[in-house]
Amino acid sequence: MTKYLMAIDAGTGSIRAVIFDTKANQIAVAQEEWTHIAEENVPNSMTFDCKNNWSLVLTCIKKAIQKAAINPEDILGVSATSMREGIVLYDNEGKELWAVANVDARAQKEVRYLKENFAELEEEFYAISGQTFALGSLPRLLWLKNNRPQIYKKVARISMIGDWILARLSGVIASDPSNGGTTGIFSLKKRDWMPQMAAKVGIKDRIFPKVLEVGSFMGFVTQEASESSGLSTTTKVIMGGGDVQLGAAGLGVVKAGQVAILGGSFWQQVVNIKSDVTPPKDMSVRVNPHVITGLSQAEGITFFSGLVMRWFRDAFCEIEKAEAKEKNCDVYEILEQKAQKIPAGSYDILPIFSDTMKYKKWYHAAPSFLNLGLDADKYNRASMFRSLEENAAIVSSINLEKIKEFSGVEFDEIVFAGGASKGKLWSQIVADVTGYRVKIPRVTEATALGAAMAAGVGCGIYENLASAAKELVVWDKTYEPNLENKKVYDKLKIKWQQAYEVQLKLVDDNITTSMWKAPGL
Repeated sequence: MTKYLMAIDAGTGSIRAVIFDTKANQIAVAQEEWTHIAEENVPNSMTFDCKNNWSLVLTCIKKAIQKAAINPEDILGVSATSMREGIVLYDNEGKELWAVANVDARAQKEVRYLKENFAELEEEFYAISGQTFALGSLPRLLWLKNNRPQIYKKVARISMIGDWILARLSGVIASDPSNGGTTGIFSLKKRDWMPQMAAKVGIKDRIFPKVLEVGSFMGFVTQEASESSGLSTTTKVIMGGGDVQLGAAGLGVVKAGQVAILGGSFWQQVVNIKSDVTPPKDMSVRVNPHVITGLSQAEGITFFSGLVMRWFRDAFCEIEKAEAKEKNCDVYEILEQKAQKIPAGSYDILPIFSDTMKYKKWYHAAPSFLNLGLDADKYNRASMFRSLEENAAIVSSINLEKIKEFSGVEFDEIVFAGGASKGKLWSQIVADVTGYRVKIPRVTEATALGAAMAAGVGCGIYENLASAAKELVVWDKTYEPNLENKKVYDKLKIKWQQAYEVQLKLVDDNITTSMWKAPGL
């Protein structure tokens, strides 16, 4: 009798329930979009609507089971993964009081307050947690204390969004290191909460739930959750984790020294390091607990790389869209075919979009293209498109170099995944820019697969996440670097960094407008 595992993936823009068999074959998926609510008169707020969003979770679970046409009792275990940084607060009875999505940026004043009134505290906390105030939970909790004191008084527990789903299913509020670590109230080395961090800035320090490692058994689906979701009370609820870290596990990036670039709307560059490696003193990158005990992940982020491509496609590429429709293929295939004819370096075009990661004080220049010329045979949609692909790889490469410098990790290959890895040219460019072999996994749902692997570990199907990855991850393509092209990109990388500094100065002088600034700047 075939048995199954369910993964619930709570992303920024949607919720999905994905059913796999125990050999990692995807059986069914159901997805619903959700939106986060901007509170009236609260700039940059993005409230997470627990009541409405739970109904969407239930809809996805029911639809996935229906599509799979299976007996719910054959689902051995369920786990969840979610956007990181999003938090849910509960009262003494475990009822939700208040929740925000990862994109909530209401606490800008609180970030500034902490920086100005607690000298060197951010540096102290970063050395322990690998996180800065800008994306962490302390400023949000401080905002709640200052602006919604009646709610704050009732707060008894905190968890992450994925933890909330599992709590609804099992009745147990808990968190794991990979997701909980992104609150910034957490120790990388101990893989546990640091309540004294909260106490130090006047926040409740007894609200932190127990920490369970990914793959830990939490309980069975409760009778109430069974009746509302269609899951069986014999199904085990297993601790999941953060989307990037579980996604890395779903790509086989489970050992120290392994590296991945996740090419989606934003790009993440992750490097597995030992948990006792101290984050860099210059606070240039983020460091998170991995889903693998004993490991952390140093993480670089490249803002908007995928979204910039979408903008370029929609703003300038009507001709390619028409060609793609006529040939019944993806428009990016057409653009890559044209960009393939452009030489490495794209005639020195310098796209100015995301800066390299400067986690302590991070902001971007105004979006622009530099070094365009008036020769239409050279400076056109194809060369600009190629320059964007090259630029995403260049920024990723610089972030990886920063991580190598402080961690001492050496590597010679990169796992490249996400929507960008579908591009043959883009994959080759990543190899050429970095000088490393690039491997493409044959998986379309790495994050959901990682959560299913966690469920499988908790059900005793796999010994641990590392052995599950070894058994389940299959490789599709490999790209070797063209070292002649790398010479071109090494020079272009230097030019780009020098140009970006000048573009940031224009923002500082209020001549241009920053594409993005971290809260509190």
